[in-house]
Amino acid sequence: MKFDTLQQGISFYENYARVSGFDTRLYSTKKRKSDGKISLKYSVCNKEGFQETPRLQSNCKKKRPITRIGCNARITVKLINDQDIYIIFFP
Repeated sequence: MKFDTLQQGISFYENYARVSGFDTRLYSTKKRKSDGKISLKYSVCNKEGFQETPRLQSNCKKKRPITRIGCNARITVKLINDQDIYIIFFP
């Protein structure tokens, strides 16, 4: 899919995720060295990755549930240099 702005691409994926039943978070960004324009933006499921083993503390009153379980849903929004548009592709 093609988008005129980066925000349109991110908004499209956020709406898709909401309809599909999961939430997203922005993971990473890469900029071009020549002009500082964003060339890649990664958006992943909010449950992507794994957390470190929780550290037990004696003064901890409430344990938090584990939220990162290794979800693989992710997209990359990429700038096409010669056309100055953004596309979504799935790695």
